[in-house]
Amino acid sequence: MEIIETPLEGLYVLKPSIFEDSRGYFFESYNKQKFDALVPGDYNFIQDNESKSQKNVLRGLHFQNPPYQQAKLVRVVKGSVLDVAVDVRKNSKTYGKHFSIEISEANKLQFFISPGFAHGFLTLEDNTVFSYKCTNFYNKESEAGLLWNCPEIGINWDVQAPLLSEKDLILPSLKNFYSKF
Repeated sequence: MEIIETPLEGLYVLKPSIFEDSRGYFFESYNKQKFDALVPGDYNFIQDNESKSQKNVLRGLHFQNPPYQQAKLVRVVKGSVLDVAVDVRKNSKTYGKHFSIEISEANKLQFFISPGFAHGFLTLEDNTVFSYKCTNFYNKESEAGLLWNCPEIGINWDVQAPLLSEKDLILPSLKNFYSKF
């Protein structure tokens, strides 16, 4: 497994070692010893989540406030997504900045997102299956988010009319947001 640093501290791309032959492929999607050796910090994943979405579904930008904040390790099992994380750590030199990457069943990249980042993704294919590990349990009272098309953040989703939940349509913009991180 290889780690690729991003411009934002706390975000890492993980590239697994893939073993392919005429039968197909094999790779470790998660190995705690290798993960701990590569990613700074101490993370214990305790919940796995999975979603299936049609093309142009946009989920996000979500996070959980302290003390229920979560680190996430995300990957695509089937299909592809544009995956985005936004720094919401108020004392960070990259507050309000974002990083995006395409992850897919073809490239098998994984994206690690530290607590203090809002996270979202846009599905690029029908029947995309998105999987992620979390370091904390879901807590409804601590869930929060930012508006997907917030002009202060400036994410290029490259989609005209994404399919959004009602909840995601009413999230605040960055200028109307107070970070608890």
